[in-house]
Order: sequence, then C-alpha cells, then structure tokens
Amino acid sequence: MASLDQFRSETRSWLAANCPASMREKGAGADNPYTRKKRSGDSLLWLETMAGKGWVAPTWPTKYGGGGLSEGENAVLREEMAAINAPAPLAGMSLTMIGPTLLEMGNEEQKQRHLPGITSGTVHWCQGYSEPNAGSDLANLQTKAEDKGDHFIINGSKIWTSGAMHADWMFCLVRTDPNVKKQKGISFVLFPMTDPGVSYKPIRLINGEAPFCQVFFDDVRAEKSELIGKINEGWTVGKRLLQHERSSIGGGGNHRLGTDITLLDIVREYRGDENGKLDDPILRLQVIQQEMDVAAFGETTKRIADEAESGMTPGFATSMIKLYGSEMNKNNTELMVSIMGPQGLGSYKDTDNFTAREHIVTAAWLGNKASTIAGGCSEVQLDIIAKRILELPSA
Repeated sequence: MASLDQFRSETRSWLAANCPASMREKGAGADNPYTRKKRSGDSLLWLETMAGKGWVAPTWPTKYGGGGLSEGENAVLREEMAAINAPAPLAGMSLTMIGPTLLEMGNEEQKQRHLPGITSGTVHWCQGYSEPNAGSDLANLQTKAEDKGDHFIINGSKIWTSGAMHADWMFCLVRTDPNVKKQKGISFVLFPMTDPGVSYKPIRLINGEAPFCQVFFDDVRAEKSELIGKINEGWTVGKRLLQHERSSIGGGGNHRLGTDITLLDIVREYRGDENGKLDDPILRLQVIQQEMDVAAFGETTKRIADEAESGMTPGFATSMIKLYGSEMNKNNTELMVSIMGPQGLGSYKDTDNFTAREHIVTAAWLGNKASTIAGGCSEVQLDIIAKRILELPSA
C-alpha cells in the first residue's frame, strides 16, 4: 500500500506539472481522440507528453512504448486524471482491441512493428469484421483471401467500419478456405489502408454523424508476415479480440458522455428546485437507481481489473460487461432526455433553439442506442451468457 501511496503522490505532482490547463477545462478533450492526425496546440502537446511518459498505454510493456504499470498503479493514474478533469490522451480500438490482441497473440516481430505506432498515436487502426450479409452471424463472412505464397490477395467488402476514413491500417477477418466448416476457414490478417485496392463509402446515422463506412477490397495485398496466428485459425484470434472490444464498449465510462456532463447535472438544471433538489418522487427513484447501478458496475470493473492483475484472463464474462455496460449507458441518456423534455430532442442542425450542451446529450442518447448493437448486440451477449457462463441447455 505504501508503494501505491507514493505512486499516487508522484503521479499527482507529475500531472499537475504536465497536463495543460486548457485540457482540464469543462468539456475539453482531444480534437481527434482516436489518432494524432489533425491534433494541434495543447491537445497535441498532451498526447506527446503522455506518450513520452508511456501513459498512452499505461500497462503495456515499456519496450513497446507503454508505461509498464501494474493494474493497481493504472487505477491510481485514472483516479488522479479524473480528479483534475484530464482527458485520456488517446482512445479507440487501436488501444482497446488490436493492441491487446497483438500483445497476447502476435509474434515478437509483429509487436515490435505495430505497437509503438499505437502508443505514440501515429498509427490508427480500423476493424474489418461485419459484412453486408454477415453481421451477427460473423462466421458466415465471405471476403476472400487467395494464398499467393508470400502474400494474400483480398476481395470483398466490410460494413460498419468505424473510422475507416481516418485509419492507416485494418485488422481483418478473411476467408482462406471455403471448403471447411465456416469457423475453420477464417484467417486474421493486417494490411495498410493505403493499398490502392481499398476504397470506402461513409454511412450517415440518425444523429447526423458518419463515423462508419462500407469498405471495398479489390485485389488488396496482405503480406503473410501480417497473418496473426495460423492460417485458417483466425476465428480464435477474432473471438479473443471481440472479448477485448466488449470489455471496452461496456466499460462504464460513457455514463459521463466523454465530457463533464452527468445525470445529476441535468437533474439540477432542468428539474431541480431552487436548491437543485428533485421533487418528483418517481423520477428521483429512477435517478437514484441509475446512480446505484453506475456505482455497482464501477466496483465490478475494478474487481475484474484486480483479477486480471493476478493473472486471470477475462473470457466469456466480457459478454456480461458489454451487455450491462452498454444497456446502463443507454438507460443513462434515456433518463437525461426524459428529464430535459423537448430540449432533449434537438437536431444537430438547429443551433437557434438548442444549446451545444443539449446537442451533446441528444447525440449521446442516439449514439448509446448503437452501443447495444456494436461489438455484438445485447441479444447475442445474452445468448453467450446463457450458454457459456450459466451453461443453460439450448432450446
């Protein structure tokens, strides 16, 4: 405990000296949280400073640009950053999905080649999983990779690809053997998005944003050295990456919308009396229950982090995390919009009748609905929980 107390003191001092004041302001955050691209000013400085410290990926080994921290030290770091409203220097699937998967299942050359680019924020990744005819039935994917000796030639299409327009590389599930059981003929490969055979088309959502794309592959080249695991055994790699994804999506952080706006802030502003108290007993009960759920879920994720530090690798329990976390985040913004009434339904185009704060809540309300689908919909997670955790018989 004494060592953690010392680490906390040193971390607090370092953050006070190195986190730019502008990054601690309400609503402050990186101008592009997923990559170094288009960063400038204090946002870029914060990323560079944290990367130099190794705290973009605090628990990763130092030889790959990480901080080498224990889970306990990482928890302290997060707490001290939250205390001064310091945003994460980098976010997204580079850190939460492909990075952890490479650490666990990549060879040393692949780790040395790709992980430093993630920890510095210079290389941004996207995911090639879902297809127009293979969404929840992911193993039915048809994007084909032909074996050409030292490389593969890939043809096909992926859909709902987050951040494809910004990505430098893609990690992708491809079919390398169409003549075996569908899960057995899949491989997990990496390739640059700069390949001339890669093209994409943005997909606009109901909240007005277009964070996803459909991506097309026409004779795209993927080197054999970028095959993760063995050929035709990529389903195992792909499933492990999904467990990392589900943990990150359901991690509970979205209940603050990525800003300083909380449920209690909305209560005070839109439904509180002169003392900021909520006098509607039914609504008060709903808010109390939501805050209890958030607190309980936070303690659960801490316990899972403690177990990870002791060597226990999260497995199918990640489906529970993803299910509960995404549903909790959705319920949180549903409650916010309910409290705000008509002001919670602002179009992002209407800047005359709705404030920027109201636009943030509305966008989060719509976006959190999508989080119950992304990374495996809630129904799929319930099926996994029933079969793999509770071991219930199939119907």
